[in-house]
Amino acid sequence: MLRIKKLDIFIIKSFLQLFIGTFFICLFIFMMQFLWRYVDELVGKGLGIDILGQFFFYSALTLIPVSLPLAILLAALMTFGNFGERYELLAMKAAGISLIRIISPLIIFCTMLACISFYFQNVISPKSQKQLWTLLVSMKQTSPELDIPERVFYSDIEGYNIYVKKKDRETGILKDILIYNFSEGFNNARIIWASEGKLEMTADKQHLYLHLYDGEQFENLRSESLSSENVPYRRESFKQKHAIIEFNGGFNMVDGNFLNERSDSKNMEQISQTVDSLTKTTDSIGKVIYDEFSTTTYRKPFLSKDDSTKIEKSKLTFINVDSLFNAQTTADKAKILNNASRRMSSLSSEWEMRSFMIGDMYNTIRKHEIDWHKKITLSLSCLIFFFIGAPLGAIIRKGGLGMPVVVSVLIFVLYYIIDSGATRIAKSGEMNIMLGVWMSTIVLAPMGAFFTYKSNKDSVVFNQEAYVNFFRMLLGLRPSRHIFKKEVIITDPDYNKLIADLDEICDECKTYEGNHRLTKAPNYYKIFTNNSHDNEVANISSKMETLIEELSNSDDNILLNQMQSYPILSTKAHKSPTDNLWLNLLMGLFVPVGIVFYFRIWRFSRRLDNDLQTIIKSSRQIQERIKTIYNI
Repeated sequence: MLRIKKLDIFIIKSFLQLFIGTFFICLFIFMMQFLWRYVDELVGKGLGIDILGQFFFYSALTLIPVSLPLAILLAALMTFGNFGERYELLAMKAAGISLIRIISPLIIFCTMLACISFYFQNVISPKSQKQLWTLLVSMKQTSPELDIPERVFYSDIEGYNIYVKKKDRETGILKDILIYNFSEGFNNARIIWASEGKLEMTADKQHLYLHLYDGEQFENLRSESLSSENVPYRRESFKQKHAIIEFNGGFNMVDGNFLNERSDSKNMEQISQTVDSLTKTTDSIGKVIYDEFSTTTYRKPFLSKDDSTKIEKSKLTFINVDSLFNAQTTADKAKILNNASRRMSSLSSEWEMRSFMIGDMYNTIRKHEIDWHKKITLSLSCLIFFFIGAPLGAIIRKGGLGMPVVVSVLIFVLYYIIDSGATRIAKSGEMNIMLGVWMSTIVLAPMGAFFTYKSNKDSVVFNQEAYVNFFRMLLGLRPSRHIFKKEVIITDPDYNKLIADLDEICDECKTYEGNHRLTKAPNYYKIFTNNSHDNEVANISSKMETLIEELSNSDDNILLNQMQSYPILSTKAHKSPTDNLWLNLLMGLFVPVGIVFYFRIWRFSRRLDNDLQTIIKSSRQIQERIKTIYNI
């Protein structure tokens, strides 16, 4: 019997609350981006609310599969960032629950979302894509709403150019109107000028009713019998003139059957059938072209029996074409070259036409194959983004809309760049279709596995201090010592014992300097055949830290300031590159790398010599200060 625990309910509930909000936000952003591309087709055409509602509805259906991965990524980042920020994730792990167990109910939920995404892409999206593109084509063919501007020639009425000098917004009266009527051709243009006028749309929105007052009309009287130099015209003055102009201002839905051949309006089964039929058609056309050119342009030369006999008698092994050409007359040479040039030009044009036709068919096949794979990869991206977002949220431990939004946008931009770039190359035929479409999955899936593994092991992937310490070690840098005066001192230092300990540490430093040649060049062989630590330096460092810890209980500011000069010793950097003997040997054998580490270790040896002298000098100063202040 399946039992859902309270922890699973809590995790799913926390994720769902954020996922619903982020999903609608992402869907809204993608819809605004899509709307911005086609805003010119919507504005100024008087489209009804029902048409706009259909446009937004179908565009939302097509954008749901794209919005799901980003919403899952952002919701997972925020959910586990909130868990980490509120120490809820720490409490779960402290109870012995691993990260995989914590995210297991969300893995099941995101798998369901991936299946829903696939269903939308394979079943709902093809139908909605067809309806959406049908609406867009219909909108493009819809005439714009009539709104004639001032002092600009208005040409959106087919066959007419209208110029209005001034317009009364309240009454709709147009003043100083100039109309060019090209409905019967440019040479038979009619020009009308009127001091005032008014345009009205008929009730069926199929015609414009034009009222003109106090004007003149000019019209050419061109006929076939008259020459083009002398064309009479007719001039007409009028007090009132009324005319009807055809103007279809309504919305008419076009037949969308012509969109059935688009790859995005088909499901996977239909795409597979189309690819098979296109492949067979392309192969058959290619075979026909091959057979045609094999029998015409590139046919094998036919030799009759008499020709063969003549060739055998002449004993010719080859024919020198240049000598035959040079033997011709100048007129024959020109004729031969002209014939060859025309023939090559004809062949070139024919090949370009055939190659364009075949190339277009291959482009259609590649586009169908890309859309077939896209339905799978876009569904899988829901799971991949979850396995990136959930571990990252657990590692970053920042909730809200700050850091999670920045990280999710960066990851989605990376995904979009890889996916769009590789898909474009695959569509051009320069890359394998599967490799191009699956490139984003190939790149991001290992990233999700890496983050999940590191988060499950509580690794410090984004711990700034860990990277700072690594580069400090790599470059040989050390942090400075900072000692502050304590506000409450429980036990005062034993200064008599400390003076003796300071003498002891100074003697050990001098003895070490005498036994080791720290300033001289080290032995190359010993450096790369050694992986042991320097116990003497480790002992000196341990005693020095113990002395500093005890002296830090002093209330003397000068004494505390003198302790700041004690260096932080590196106990093994001057002995060998690493703790691994075989790795040291490999570095030593590879001379360019070995030389770099050789001088690095020599530098650390010289630094250790300076550190030991600094320890002796600081210890003597501290001794003098103790003897002066405490009369010892």
